Amino acid sequence: MAQRAFNLPNMLTYVRILAVPLVVLCFFLEGHLKSSDFARWSALVIFLLASITDYFDGYLARAWQQTSNIGKMLDPIADKLLVATCLLLLAADTDRHAGIAGWSLWAAIIILCREILVSGLREYLAALKVSVPVTQLAKWKTTIQMIAIAFLLAGPAGDKIFPLTTQVGLVLLWIAALVTLYTGYDYFRAGLKHIMDE
Repeated sequence: MAQRAFNLPNMLTYVRILAVPLVVLCFFLEGHLKSSDFARWSALVIFLLASITDYFDGYLARAWQQTSNIGKMLDPIADKLLVATCLLLLAADTDRHAGIAGWSLWAAIIILCREILVSGLREYLAALKVSVPVTQLAKWKTTIQMIAIAFLLAGPAGDKIFPLTTQVGLVLLWIAALVTLYTGYDYFRAGLKHIMDE
């Protein structure tokens, strides 16, 4: 049990969870919520490293046949913690008028609501011993979401190098939100069949 819990794929998942408070800390380096250029680049580096572990933990678990129940449970939780934390930080950071604000908040709300609803559905179906596999489109949704957040974390700091950094991030965030709506509907349609059968 302990050996499975501390295999390399699971350790990478733990690293992703530990990255969450580190990203938050970057935005509070001055004792209050403020995103200096250094804070944004630091948060971006941590986020990118955490995102890379998302690919490798699943890949290694399958390649080395080290899949475990704790890994299956924590992997989606780690993803959701990282995404939700970054979206909330970007929405709260109004100091430089960059990132998620105004209408863009709806994209973030759609993404967060979908994650909560699908998690609830999965938990309910798990009690019925029903597994809902992750679709290829849902994987693309996650990829687009991560890229959007990376651009938005760079935000004003990135705009100094590539002037459209924030705008690209916002466009990708809306694309992710639209794909999120579709995949969320897809999951609920699949889940409702089992709920109705009950």
